[in-house]
Amino acid sequence: QVQLVESGGGLVQPGGSLRLSCAASEKIFSIYAMGWYRQAPGKQRELVGTISSGFTTNYADSVKGRFTISRDNAKNMMYLQTNSLKPEDTAVYSCNQPFLDRDYVRRDLWGQGTQVTVSS
Repeated sequence: QVQLVESGGGLVQPGGSLRLSCAASEKIFSIYAMGWYRQAPGKQRELVGTISSGFTTNYADSVKGRFTISRDNAKNMMYLQTNSLKPEDTAVYSCNQPFLDRDYVRRDLWGQGTQVTVSS
């Protein structure tokens, strides 16, 4: 079973930066883009952004210009560079990889999440 493991979260002051990482235990062949999601306490999970295997990225309006998603296919890694962090960015950040199972049904692979707290 392929696993996704996030790391890099922590406590940072407003205006600070963090680089989150998502490591896949093995190479994942998927037609779907990988994504970063976040969930703040008491709120629904929201999409932060996605990156395709061809490195095309898309971002939520709330993070455009501040966050950057990248990936290293050779290392089975995806990254989220977060800059100019705001208190409202506080959340558990998780990586996601949709894929098709043997019956061609779409499934979702999730990591356990990493906590990002933005506070002075």
